[in-house]
Amino acid sequence: MTEQPAPPVPAPSQPDISGPVFEAHEGGKLESVPTKPLRDRADLALLYTPGVADVCRAIAIDPSLSFRFTTRRNTVAVVTDGTAVLGLGDIGPVAALPVMEGKAVLFKHFAGVDSVPVCLETGTVEEIVEAVARLAPTYGGINLEDISAPRCFAIEEQLKARLDIPVFHDDQHGTAIVSLAALINAAKVVGRELETLRVVISGAGAAGVAIANILLRRGVADVVVCDSRGVVHSGRTDLAEHKVRVAATTNPRGVTGVLADAMLGADVFIGVSGGSVPEEIVATMSSDAIVFALANPDPEVHPEVAARHARVVATGRSDYPNQINNVLAFPGLFRGALDSGASGITEAMKLAAAQAIADLVEAPVADLVVPSVFDERVATAVAAAVAAHA
Repeated sequence: MTEQPAPPVPAPSQPDISGPVFEAHEGGKLESVPTKPLRDRADLALLYTPGVADVCRAIAIDPSLSFRFTTRRNTVAVVTDGTAVLGLGDIGPVAALPVMEGKAVLFKHFAGVDSVPVCLETGTVEEIVEAVARLAPTYGGINLEDISAPRCFAIEEQLKARLDIPVFHDDQHGTAIVSLAALINAAKVVGRELETLRVVISGAGAAGVAIANILLRRGVADVVVCDSRGVVHSGRTDLAEHKVRVAATTNPRGVTGVLADAMLGADVFIGVSGGSVPEEIVATMSSDAIVFALANPDPEVHPEVAARHARVVATGRSDYPNQINNVLAFPGLFRGALDSGASGITEAMKLAAAQAIADLVEAPVADLVVPSVFDERVATAVAAAVAAHA
């Protein structure tokens, strides 16, 4: 019998690149602009050879002068390997570049911080750490972005130990800072002390772990974290290393089972996992509950459903009240760190940033527990709070 040839593989369909979104991205969203004029030979001699040699010699003697006489003083690298981009997943570094450019636009617009996308081919944790560490002398800070868990934890930890400039994984800590700020004010709305709340976090990845940690540091004692297999607790034998640490510091009542078991009687639900939570489970929460359903573009609980059972509802979307958006945190945080010459981002800085964001809402109500991302006071307030703890 003659072997039949394999059927041809269909060519991938070409994307539709028409419309206003693609027009807005045409040619990219960034450009380099000199800060000093180059008008004549005298300017050339100052800005380049021979004058620049004097600056090089001075920095060689005292490297800290690089933060005064080069762009390091105001430039952050936005680093990704493209393994966890928005809700798109592992799309690679080239496809991640538009997001990193967008991040750079936000840095500049909200806090005057210059930033450069650095999209790396993915590799081992050690390879990425080595690559970023070798690039670090060009920058005043490192913003890690859209790197998958659990590798993101090790990459950040190793870079923080190796470098003497701020290193910050925004997917973890930016989300955690703004979530805490919103919860501080949501607790006021429902007339509760933050420390007394029973909190359930759905998602044990980068954001979920960071939210759990910052809530614990802020004094919230009863935090239960759930992953796709149920409650994270010390009796489970299938936990990755970062979840083992979560199990050791959370779940003081020893809850076991699935998300529904954790949600029974809970005061707060924070979703950073995707998926969906049935309405009948949300209905089992306490009266005057708080629901932060932060998955984008589809929240774990639709806001209209959540509103039937919760007093305060927040999402990650801009078309509903109470948008939990990292842009409330990271521009001002780096602004404060750069201006103060901080060598790192501390836990005290993160807590101070959250409190500064919360304090900008003078009279919290159910539909207003965080300021608008376009509130011009935010970056200044966060920068001042961070600098005060440098």
